[in-house]
Amino acid sequence: MKTIFKYVLLVLLVISCKSNKEKSINLKETKEIDFIIAFGSCNRQSFENKLWKPVLENKPIAWIWGGDVIYSDTDDMKLMSQHYQQQLQQEGYDQIIKGMKVLGTWDDHDYGLNDGGLEYVAKAESQQLFLDFIGVSKTDSRRKREGVYHSEVIETDKGSVKVIVLDTRYFRSALTPSDNPEHRYQPNVYGEGTMLGDIQWQWLENELNSSKSDFNLIVSSIQFLSAEHGFETWGTMPHEVDKLKNLISTSKANGVIVLSGDRHISEFSKITIEGLDYPLIDFTSSGMTHSYTSFDGEPNQYREGQVVSDLSFGLLKINFDTKKVVMQMRGENNVLQQELTQTY
Repeated sequence: MKTIFKYVLLVLLVISCKSNKEKSINLKETKEIDFIIAFGSCNRQSFENKLWKPVLENKPIAWIWGGDVIYSDTDDMKLMSQHYQQQLQQEGYDQIIKGMKVLGTWDDHDYGLNDGGLEYVAKAESQQLFLDFIGVSKTDSRRKREGVYHSEVIETDKGSVKVIVLDTRYFRSALTPSDNPEHRYQPNVYGEGTMLGDIQWQWLENELNSSKSDFNLIVSSIQFLSAEHGFETWGTMPHEVDKLKNLISTSKANGVIVLSGDRHISEFSKITIEGLDYPLIDFTSSGMTHSYTSFDGEPNQYREGQVVSDLSFGLLKINFDTKKVVMQMRGENNVLQQELTQTY
């Protein structure tokens, strides 16, 4: 009987120690994180979104839309408005709106035209519906100018993060159809075309040059670094890629990270840029309600780690003292899919 009692006591002690150890790890992680931002893209309003619960579990200070908030390829604004209302009523999203700051940009399907650019006839009307959706006031400057680009500094007691939201739709000029039947587009002739338009480029230059924030997040609805897959990417305008790389380098802005979407996959891309004392990372998080589950590979010379083709959202966990950012892809049930850590 004494032997049994000792055994039970030992088991309880082991369980207790394990439990305390797990708690201490969680407490340590909490102390090392000053700031959490979540982001994602490709959200069909008629599908169940299984990721809002795990997003909330991570307690981010802000949610950033990376584009394709809804799927509404139409110039019928009444129909598009109904699609936004459907998304606003999506289970779990009301808690996102109530619990954190919401920022973001659009991509082609919420813009209104698949792979669309400056030629879309209803872009001015579509812009107002998008701004309505993300809660922009009627007196905000975005209501009176072309494009949904925007910047906002999020301040904390320990540091600040500047979110620079780009519009890669409103001003974007024509792309070049590919001669390769397996690709949709090929790069334009170097120097031909614009991704952002002159006014937005001037604005972006000022935003980076004047930034005093510890970190600067550039939100682009399409991928910046991955350019070999033959779909939409900044790589369709290589001169615009070089222009942004040069701007990031010469601005001396702290901790620039690109957040992108569009592809229905998630991946990290990383490059070293001359004159920049940290690597530039393009963190793609895409596929919130539907993902590229049949993905079987594509080239990306800048890829770090593996491609995640399951439902996914992105997290950035920032420590202002160490200048460390832990970037995570997470899926259903808050499962950690992949992680990349970078010190700036």
